[in-house]
This record gives sequence, C-alpha cells and structure tokens, in this order.
Amino acid sequence: MGFLVIGLTFLIFFLIQTMSKIKIHPFQYLMIGIALTMFYTLLISISEHSSYLKAYIIAGTSVIVLITLYSKSILKNIKFPLFIGLSLTILYTFIFVIIQLESYALLVGSIGLFAILAAVMYASRKIDWQNGE
Repeated sequence: MGFLVIGLTFLIFFLIQTMSKIKIHPFQYLMIGIALTMFYTLLISISEHSSYLKAYIIAGTSVIVLITLYSKSILKNIKFPLFIGLSLTILYTFIFVIIQLESYALLVGSIGLFAILAAVMYASRKIDWQNGE
C-alpha cells in the first residue's frame, strides 16, 4: 500500500511538472518521498499511545500539510499545491476506507485504482510525449 501512495504522489508531481513546464529537481522528489514515508513512522509511533483512528488522522494531516506547503515553494503558485493537498487527502481517505472494509477491500480498491488510472489517462491525453508538451 505504501508503494501505491508514493507512486501516485510522484505521478501527480510528474504530471504537474509535464503540463506546467515547472521543473522539479530530483532532490525535491527525494524530500517528498521521505515525507511520504514519514507517514508510516508517525502512524506506528502515535498508534502505540493512542487509537488507530487518531494516529491516522494526525499522521495523515501532518504529512499532507508538510507536502502541500513544500510544494507551494517548489511550484511558485497556490493552484497546484492546493490540488496536491486535495489529491493526498482523497488518497489517504481512500486508503483508510479500504483498510476498514476488510472483506470488500479488494473490490473497492480495484474500482478506486481503475478510476485513478482513468483520471490520469484523461489528464495526460493531450501531452505530446515526443516533444514534452
């Protein structure tokens, strides 16, 4: 599940970079990746002293705010960072719902991933991959 969150987040940044012509340095991708992995460290450490729901909310909110603020400094405007923050909020909520569903997790997860794939395909349909436009 962790690879999925990290991969989808990097995909969002890559598509924003490609469509907006804003360059994101590999070091900035590294910082975002480390922030994403901190979610799991925070979740485990907080859940040892609190309920899982409270730990998930604290860890998720912390990481989403951190990445949104960092992306504001990278992307130099407010539109894309707000989109990233909203996307991460939806993604973390989706994962929490899947975890809670247990017996329907595979079905809901597959449908959700299909919808995400469809959205990415739609968003990237007009990108000229040969010329990077």
